[in-house]
Amino acid sequence: MDNVLLQRLFIYVIIVLSAVFHEYAHAFIAYRLGDNTAKDMGRLTLNPFKHLDPIGTVFLPLLLLFTSGIFIGWAKPVPYNPYNLTDQKHGSLKVALAGPATNLLIALILGIGIRFYPMIAPAMYNSATPFFLFLSVVIYINIFLGLFNLIPLPPLDGSKIFMDLFPRQQHTIAQFGIFGIFFAMIIAYFILPPITNILFWIFTGFGPGF
Repeated sequence: MDNVLLQRLFIYVIIVLSAVFHEYAHAFIAYRLGDNTAKDMGRLTLNPFKHLDPIGTVFLPLLLLFTSGIFIGWAKPVPYNPYNLTDQKHGSLKVALAGPATNLLIALILGIGIRFYPMIAPAMYNSATPFFLFLSVVIYINIFLGLFNLIPLPPLDGSKIFMDLFPRQQHTIAQFGIFGIFFAMIIAYFILPPITNILFWIFTGFGPGF
């Protein structure tokens, strides 16, 4: 099988798994705050098949990866009832933040591991080994997905976060409707890569080289 094809399939698998952790975090925080909706619907799980979205997890990521080499995707949104949350003031905000925060936390933890590993075992450190390349890809994808989902346009988490923080602007954000995702993809293509590179460097201490 072609190496480029294998690389893109590998990236796709990482995207799916990162999206699964993202959605699981939404379900977990909602459950911890008193809402059983996601749990009762079988979404409080790391089983990828429970979170797959036909467009956001299958069609769009594969199409973009194999036509342009870029990746954008999302999983099926986790349902929850905000009226069941014990924290009625900030509960919805916490649930919305949980997904992107989990992606960024995964990237941060792995990035710190890469940054400090040479101090622990300098003789074994080689940033060109498959293991470090694998971690680098995981870190980069999780940073990108975390940032992408923070874009304040529907249906992304960022729109829910923005509307919770600025309730008077809810109507303005809601006006984007289904077109929000197209504007978000433009932002993701032109603006997010350099920001992702900067965060990657901050987390790991070196720039992405894949």
